[in-house]
Amino acid sequence: MKILINEMRGCRKGPQDWFTGTVWIDEIVAAAAPARFAVNRVSFEPGARTAWHTHPMGQALHVLTGVGRVQLAGKRPQIITAGDSVWIEAGERHWHGADASHTMVHLAIQEADQNGVNVVWLEHVSEEEYSAEVDRS
Repeated sequence: MKILINEMRGCRKGPQDWFTGTVWIDEIVAAAAPARFAVNRVSFEPGARTAWHTHPMGQALHVLTGVGRVQLAGKRPQIITAGDSVWIEAGERHWHGADASHTMVHLAIQEADQNGVNVVWLEHVSEEEYSAEVDRS
């Protein structure tokens, strides 16, 4: 067992290649082999979001605070709020981030594949895609 005190874990600003707006990524756990999973606490300013991306092994999101949006390619964006969890299947093209008028913080949990890849980054989400009418069903 290993206790990871806060000072041992890293925090970094989300790179502009992967995000629109200001995003902070706090590493919670990056498991050592043979485990292959990572957990990050991701904080989004209003309107901030990921680029489109996929995960070879899938991804779980759990919203800690705020109001966010998540969208699967070919579908309308959906609202997510504190306490909501989202499972994204392996290979599903998607994005997630804060609503335009709220911050949002979520845990992002994903496993790397046998090659050590846990995410494949794609193009940025356009303003039109981001501001599309949400699915309220």
